[in-house]
Amino acid sequence: MDSMRAIDEQDVFDRDRADEGSADMSVTIGTDERRMHVRAYNHWASLLNGRPFPLISDLQPADLEDFGPHSVLLDFTADPENPSIAYLGRKLQDECGFDQTISVADIPSRSLLSRLTDHYLEIIANRAPIGFEAEFVNVRGSNTLYRGILMPYSSSGEAIDFIYGVINWKEVARTDLEDELILEMDQAIRTTPRTAPAPVPVWADGPSGETIDEEEDAADEGAVALSEDDGLADWLDAAREGAVAFRGADARSRAALYRALSLCYDFALVAERRAEEYAELLEDAGVSAQARAPMTPIVKLVFGVNYDKGRLTEFAAALSHGRRLDLGVGALRAFLEGAKGGLKAIVKAERALRTPAKPRIDRAEAGRVRLRDVAPKGIVTIDTGDAEFVLLIARRVADGTVGVLGAVEDGDMLDRAIRKAAKTDL
Repeated sequence: MDSMRAIDEQDVFDRDRADEGSADMSVTIGTDERRMHVRAYNHWASLLNGRPFPLISDLQPADLEDFGPHSVLLDFTADPENPSIAYLGRKLQDECGFDQTISVADIPSRSLLSRLTDHYLEIIANRAPIGFEAEFVNVRGSNTLYRGILMPYSSSGEAIDFIYGVINWKEVARTDLEDELILEMDQAIRTTPRTAPAPVPVWADGPSGETIDEEEDAADEGAVALSEDDGLADWLDAAREGAVAFRGADARSRAALYRALSLCYDFALVAERRAEEYAELLEDAGVSAQARAPMTPIVKLVFGVNYDKGRLTEFAAALSHGRRLDLGVGALRAFLEGAKGGLKAIVKAERALRTPAKPRIDRAEAGRVRLRDVAPKGIVTIDTGDAEFVLLIARRVADGTVGVLGAVEDGDMLDRAIRKAAKTDL
């Protein structure tokens, strides 16, 4: 999951921390830490049951051995301005040096827990899970990398009055030791013969027959190193991680959106090959397959059934367009980034292909057909060449009679006159 940042690279959560001595920045967190937050998000999504937010009564953090020890539950029911800590996991208690009896207002600013609790208003404003990662200096003076996710819960299923957060972290070497390690690594690299390793396939003979090399995959920050041996649920987890990152990023971040859609598309390709696993995932999520719109269930599984329906429709159209073009695994992101007009243009193109333009009716020609059956009102002799229909101009010369003055040679005006005359049943 990408760090949660605005378009100008200013950290959304920690823009006000310069005076606290923190140094938040984009960091790299390992796969295990990423998976913990994906599992926490999946657990949140599994409790929705068609509601905007899961019921707090369905959450039992003490029983969640995977991420419960790294979690905190904030309770807003007594005081919306100063929530209480209803649960604090053992790992967080050990790291921060206090238990859940402390109030949120008294949490030290440089404690790890403050990285979650300082920003609970963001989750209330977004009304959706938000993920983030950054770096700061803790109370012991250690540089700490952390990765967190905040998820809304409700006692009624409608209003947010609980927030559940999961955070993982690791301390990094102090600056002087880090410099020494970098120097040693640099010297080792300089004295080691350089040979180009043979590319190792990450996915050979994939859904479209492509082979993606690790070397190429590593060049893409958003690449997810999954192989054909991984289960379909793992591909879904990776796609959901991308969705969480997008929802936690600035709404204008096309990079996060395109990465999320690409991961979603990859999941769709794998699902095509594993129909039974896919059917089980749909059943577990309470989502129905749609033969006429096969990508709609895909985006619902990844982004959530309660996500904005208009956006889900756009996402499904983009995925369908990629499938129409037979794009392979990992190819949708580059396609979206290179498309003139971006996502909107791709969606428009797909919709145009689904609904071909109706043939244009030549109303002037239809008028000519109709007027051929109309009896003449009078006969005059005038030179109009070989034209079947002509537009004449006349004036009244006596009671009940008109005199034809000449023909008007204007094709557009003639067509308009024919259309109008055909409607009036002369």
